[in-house]
Amino acid sequence: MAEKKYLADPKKRFSSRVENYIKYRPSYPLEIIDILKEKRVLTENTVIADIGSGTGILTKIFLDNGNQVYGVEPNKDMREAAEKLLQGYTRFSSLEGSAETTGLDENCIDLIIAGQAFHWFDVEESKREFKRIIKPNGNVALIWNNRGKSGTDFNSSYENFILKYGTDYREIKKNDGNVDLFFNYQKETFYNFQELDFTHFKGRVLSSSYIPLDDNPLFSKMILELEDLFKKHQQNEIIRIEYDTEIYLGKLV
Repeated sequence: MAEKKYLADPKKRFSSRVENYIKYRPSYPLEIIDILKEKRVLTENTVIADIGSGTGILTKIFLDNGNQVYGVEPNKDMREAAEKLLQGYTRFSSLEGSAETTGLDENCIDLIIAGQAFHWFDVEESKREFKRIIKPNGNVALIWNNRGKSGTDFNSSYENFILKYGTDYREIKKNDGNVDLFFNYQKETFYNFQELDFTHFKGRVLSSSYIPLDDNPLFSKMILELEDLFKKHQQNEIIRIEYDTEIYLGKLV
């Protein structure tokens, strides 16, 4: 029961992190657009629902491609941040909703996307809702920026830091695996990275919902360790975080 409650609680846990999320989260490589076009999944006429659209990082890429995009987001603060960021796009519509209850009409969507969000979904309920809103022969693309899996000293040190201070990091990562229960997919991987000074690195870390904030007794100790980690691995006062941007593409059957 405790795990289900955790999984069902994405609506508030990012509210105190919106500013850091906007400033410090990585974007997604444009190769995502290229591969979807190559596979004939995406044209300018493709109608898209971005589920768990957050502050609009992934949404913007598809709007820039000329698509009509519905951003479905349960968190009020993140949704309002996206509305502000994307207010100049006439083909963007913002909806208060979730993966399980989107508020969209039946059979109205060509492509459902979710960036860095699927691990919050109830698998069975969201699959049922996706089947309801998607057009016949429509596609689903689940997308993550995952930190690179290569065994560098920095990757190992950073992972150990997250394991030490991340309140429910293990549970979140475990739930990523539910994609195998969701649909049959093809997987594509692209290289992505951020180069950050300490201020930006700290903001990137604090944008994660499992990291303690300054009202936590461990916060000061955690930041000292983060400073040590940065000093050890920086080059010219910059640290590079490397990502594998993974896209899982398939149809709901």
